[in-house]
Amino acid sequence: MSHPILYSFRRCPYAMRARLAIKSSQQTVELREIVLKNKPAFMLTYSPKGTVPVLVLQQEKVLEESLDIMLWALELKDPEHCLPNSQEQRNEMLALIRENDTDFKFNLDRYKYADRYPEHSEAFYRQQGENFLKGLEQRLIENNFLFGERFSFADMAIFPFIRQFAHVNLAWFEQASYPKLQNWLNFLKASALFLSIMKKYPAWQEADESIYF
Repeated sequence: MSHPILYSFRRCPYAMRARLAIKSSQQTVELREIVLKNKPAFMLTYSPKGTVPVLVLQQEKVLEESLDIMLWALELKDPEHCLPNSQEQRNEMLALIRENDTDFKFNLDRYKYADRYPEHSEAFYRQQGENFLKGLEQRLIENNFLFGERFSFADMAIFPFIRQFAHVNLAWFEQASYPKLQNWLNFLKASALFLSIMKKYPAWQEADESIYF
């Protein structure tokens, strides 16, 4: 295996943030785009839980969590200084990411698929998710990014989920009272880094030539 292998799904926010970190760190991986309804046997051999992203390293070491993949990439090389130097600030970033990945993601799923969760209305789930948005808006009042004037590991990890939340009802989001968050999201959506990781690739087949990302 000449390069690590990344199993990914283009629209998955967890896979997005892994690809963002890999591209930012200038690592080269073999990209295998999958179809979630038809997961390749090779991927399931390495990661039976069947979720993306999955990164297979040399000696067949496997990273199955997006944050682990991000840290692997950025700790190898971090030309944009996305990781903070201080362990204290790294812990602060991880705490905010944890809030995104737990409470916010819980409400995001229910907002996006409200018909599957009829216990409450779509508006109710959106309001629950807004508790997290309000905190991000406050962070962005003083700075262009979540932890200052530099695009960071936290922005990279959280951005794909805010993008997903906004696109559930983009008309609502664009008129909501989150001007700083809207600017932040639009800036990142238009960035060269994001556009570079959102190119479309055909679903991987065993006989295909390798695609390097």
